[in-house]
Amino acid sequence: MNCFSQRFRRTAPMRGGSRNDLVPSKPARMNGWSWPPQAFQVVGWLVYSYLAIVSFGIYIPLLPQPWNHVAYALVGVAFFVHFLSHVTAVSIDPADASVRAKQSYSSPMPLFDRTKQPHVIQNLHCYLCDVRVGPKVKHCGVCNKCVEDFDHHCKWLNNCVGGRNYWFFFLALSSAAVGVILLIVVVLFVFIQHYLDPHSLRTAPQFDSSVLGNTTWLVFLPLAPVKTNSAGLLTLAFVTVMLSATCLVLLGHLLGFHLYLFYKGISTFEYVKMQRQKEARNRDSETGNRRDSKSRKNTAEGEHGSVDCEPTFPQSSSSCKFDRKGRFTSRLSESLCSELETFHKSSEKENSFHCGPEDSTHRTERDVSMTDIKSWRPDSNEEAQDTRVKSADNVPGVQDPLGSSVMTPDDA
Repeated sequence: MNCFSQRFRRTAPMRGGSRNDLVPSKPARMNGWSWPPQAFQVVGWLVYSYLAIVSFGIYIPLLPQPWNHVAYALVGVAFFVHFLSHVTAVSIDPADASVRAKQSYSSPMPLFDRTKQPHVIQNLHCYLCDVRVGPKVKHCGVCNKCVEDFDHHCKWLNNCVGGRNYWFFFLALSSAAVGVILLIVVVLFVFIQHYLDPHSLRTAPQFDSSVLGNTTWLVFLPLAPVKTNSAGLLTLAFVTVMLSATCLVLLGHLLGFHLYLFYKGISTFEYVKMQRQKEARNRDSETGNRRDSKSRKNTAEGEHGSVDCEPTFPQSSSSCKFDRKGRFTSRLSESLCSELETFHKSSEKENSFHCGPEDSTHRTERDVSMTDIKSWRPDSNEEAQDTRVKSADNVPGVQDPLGSSVMTPDDA
């Protein structure tokens, strides 16, 4: 592809969007005969030529009378109508009347800057064709012109289908479908009769006595008879039926689609636009549903995963500082301190940022420690000594901070 043979015009600043940087400047196309031709257009004419040759030159002449005359008439009318309507649809210029009045197909189109206008046609004015247009006009990007009552751009015609050539397009489509159906019927009849009664296919005067007794067949009757064998005739019949069936599927699909558009009262462009809008709405709804489900999932995970991590017991430093000058008080203080230190160690292990349910082992140790402290009682000797101390006269009593004993001035 030679990129230097095209002229480019800058339609936006260098810092603009990529779609506005370089736009090829090309003249508008007048009709389907404008150069270059489309590949589908060439294939369509080749298929039409092949089917016309094999139908009128090979298989219809083999039909017995009067069926060959009926086939000539029906298939001939279908193929002739298709040819005329096809050529007419290709040759008509479907552009808007204002565009055709300018007759400027040989010169490049004016510039279009998307930074100034968001759309090619805005307020019923085309900024590329630089004309005033109607409400049902669309600017075709392939033909590079405004088309009146735009339906679609047909690659088989290499032309736009609009209000001026739509009915010729529809007639070409319908006649092609009818002609292909008739051709399939003719070829299948010849194919079946070749096995059931081959002599019924040899009624032409060119089949003389020298040809009737063998498997030789004549094609391109009656003007230029050419000899062939049964294998060639049947192989060509198989290829023709397969090709005709493929064309019938494509033509039937397109014809059914346009009948559906007739029923809905819309054009192909309007149908495509509605489908795109529907797909856009579906994508937006799917995106919204995914976002809602994701937010609900995150909320559910937050509810199930949130655990109260507050410590069960406040962390506080404790100290067992007692005056150990008395024998009884010293022994009591040492016993209580050992129990309290054990209790605080177990509580510190439990309260060290433990998230979730408490362990049964930890609860057991804590409960056991608290039970031991609560169930501690002085023995009998200590109780006797405690009674003698409390019975002393004129001795002021000082309450121990733990509330378990009384300290006297002698112990101080």
